[in-house]
This record gives sequence, structure tokens and C-alpha cells, in this order.
Amino acid sequence: MAILLASLALLARPTLAQQILRDAETEAFMADMSGPLVKAAGMEPRNVQVLVINDPEINAFVAGGQYVWVHSGLIAQADNVNQVQGVVAHELGHIEGGHIIRSAEGIKEATGITLLSLVLGAAAMAAGGAEAGMGIMGAGQQAAMGKFLAFSRAQESSADLAGARYLSKAGISGKGSLEFFKKLQNLEYRLAIPQDDSYGRTHPLSGERINVLREVYTVDPAWDKPVDPQLEARFERIKAKLIGFVSEPNQTLRKYPESDQTIPAHYARAYAWHKSAYPQKALAEADALLAAVPHDPYFLELKGQILLESGKPADAIAPLREAVKLTNQPLIATLLGHALIATEDDANFAEAEQVLRNAVARDRENPFAWYQLGVVYERHGDTARAALATAERYSMMGQDAMAMRSADAAMQGLKPGTVDYLRAQDIAMVSRAAVEQQRKKR
Repeated sequence: MAILLASLALLARPTLAQQILRDAETEAFMADMSGPLVKAAGMEPRNVQVLVINDPEINAFVAGGQYVWVHSGLIAQADNVNQVQGVVAHELGHIEGGHIIRSAEGIKEATGITLLSLVLGAAAMAAGGAEAGMGIMGAGQQAAMGKFLAFSRAQESSADLAGARYLSKAGISGKGSLEFFKKLQNLEYRLAIPQDDSYGRTHPLSGERINVLREVYTVDPAWDKPVDPQLEARFERIKAKLIGFVSEPNQTLRKYPESDQTIPAHYARAYAWHKSAYPQKALAEADALLAAVPHDPYFLELKGQILLESGKPADAIAPLREAVKLTNQPLIATLLGHALIATEDDANFAEAEQVLRNAVARDRENPFAWYQLGVVYERHGDTARAALATAERYSMMGQDAMAMRSADAAMQGLKPGTVDYLRAQDIAMVSRAAVEQQRKKR
């Protein structure tokens, strides 16, 4: 039973335990890259999000809702965008199939077998057959685990075929999907995982999956369809950007040496130098990008970020303001709001408030934006709305006790019946219920 429960805990690990990498360019790319697949799966693109978490493992998963979580390690190891599309198509198969919800069925069956074996084993032990009783219990646990693993493998195979169907319907080649499974197969070889059968595993062996999917993909009309070159170029940009952000600077500079004058290389080195506290070198890379594409909003964002985080917030305002104008992107708007506040110039605070209010209106799931908005309200002496912004931030971070206290403080200064008062009331009610539930568990 302990082994079974441990496997289930791994199945439902919380994504919030890992760092979510929020980036405007990456999220826009993921939405465009996955959009045709989401439509092919019969879902609404605006309701499905593909997000990146900071984890070096080659993995992706779904954990409830219409979210696909992609590890940074998967993007770093992917050779092209088509490989990532193959992975996302598979994960969409899990969402469409309701596999997270249906996992309860597999758990129920496995638990039933375990409990029955415990009852029979206990009866045998009570009758004097201690060894027989232990044997029954052990066999029951093994049977329960086998049942659950078989259920999990069936879900994975179903998601493989669903993903192939989405790729076909979207007119996207399955070559990348096979290429990525071959990467996983090579990893299995390096880890010396037996390749005779997949019993005792949550997933079928990669070789088994390749054999099944090859028959599906090679006869599909989209098999020889080339990858969209513009989408591939965007992928190379966000891959380089991600490597520069998450990797050690010396690793990034080895992968993208100074001799490489491509846009992805400039992107990666800009982050590497910025992380190494060489702002002038980082700015030189950002300027090289802007020389190639003068009004690219994400290159402007990069330059603004480097200037802001190097202690030059006033210089960061112009490039960030242009980037916001070009994209209306709330993550970039939050950075602009931060720069305006960081100047400590009262003349900039009105603009900061407007920018940040617009940002949280379009993306409420941004704790840093709420923090910055709280700073603006506090500066204006509006302590009630500062408390409400703080409550929003703590609620998002799962700090229920702090959210409850901040929401209660906000209600003390807000007019009853207003939108802000009702929002504070909602946060207080939800947070208070969560705090009470935590107390009961103790």
C-alpha cells in the first residue's frame, strides 16, 4: 500500500513546488505553436495554456485543468519545434481523455485489490498461518501495483494515438514526435532500462511506442510537410533565451560562443552576461539584436530589463514603453510599472498606476504585478487598496493566513458594496475557509 501511495503522490505532484517561468515571448510562442493542435483536439485555444517550469528533466505533464506543463529541460534538448509539438499533442490527449480525473478509477481498482489481500492475509495469520498470510499480502500488493501500472500504460498509449490524430488534423508532421521518442529511447539505453517489456512501468517503453506510431505517422499526408520556417526561427529564439536564463553562464557561453553572430546566440549571451553581472556586455548583445530588428518588442523588453536591473530605471522606461505599445502584453507592462516606480520620481507614479492596473486586469495571476500596484497605492496613501493588492498577492501564493489578514484590513477602509470591497470579501472568505481546514487537519 505504501508503494502504491508513493507512486500516486508522484503522479499528482504539485506544479507550484517548481518555479514557473513566466515570459511574454515564450508564452506567445507556445500559444501560437499549440493553437492548431488545441483546435484539432476540439478545445478552445484561449482556454488552454502551455506553460514552462524550471526543471532540467526531459518531461511534460498535465495535472488538472487545461494546462500543459513543459519542463525547461525538454525545450533545451529539443532539436526543433516539431518535436515540441509532438510532446504537446500527446499531453493534449491526456486532457481530452480526462486522464487525470479517470486516474481515480485505476486507484480505486488497485486499492480494492490491496484491501482484499490485507483482509485475507490477516485472516490467514489469525488462523495460524503467519507465512501464508504475509505471502497473501505481498502478492496482493504486487497485483495492485501491476493493475495500476497497466492502467497508466493504457492511458499513455491512448494519449499517443490521440496526439497523432491531432497532428494529422492540424496538418503537422509526426516526424518530430518519433524523433523525440528516439531521444527518450536513447536515455533508456543509457540508464540500462531493460527493453524486453514494459511491465512494472507507468509508460510503455519508447521502442514500443515508436513501433506503433511509425505505422500511423508514415502514411499520414502531413508526414513530409516541412516545418513553418518562421515558427522554427521563433523556437530557436526562445530556446536560446531559456538556456541563457536557466543555465550557468559559462555553459551558455560555451554553447553560444562569441563567434556565433546569429540572433539566438546574441539572445543567449545577453542573459549569460546579465546573470554574470556584466551589464555593458549584456547591453551590447541587446543592441546587436535591436540593430538587426530595431522595433522587435521582445528585444526592447530585454534591453529595458537589463537597464532596470542594472540600476538604471529611468533609461529602461523608453524601450519598455515602446515594447508595451507594440504588444499590450501584461508581463512587459509589469516590468514598465516596476521601472517607473524604481525611479522614485512622483511624476511617474500616475503612469505606473495606470500601467499596472491594466496589467492585472488582463493577467490577474501575477503576484509581482500586485506587489508593484500595492506599492503605488501605498505611495498615494490609499492603504485600503494597498491591502487589497497585498491580499491578491498572498492569495495567489497560497499564503492563506496572510491573505485573510490583508483582506480584512482592506475591508476596513473600503466602502461596502463596491467592487473592491466585494473582492476583498471574497478573498477573506476563501482564505478563512482554507485556514480553518488547515487547523482541522492538525
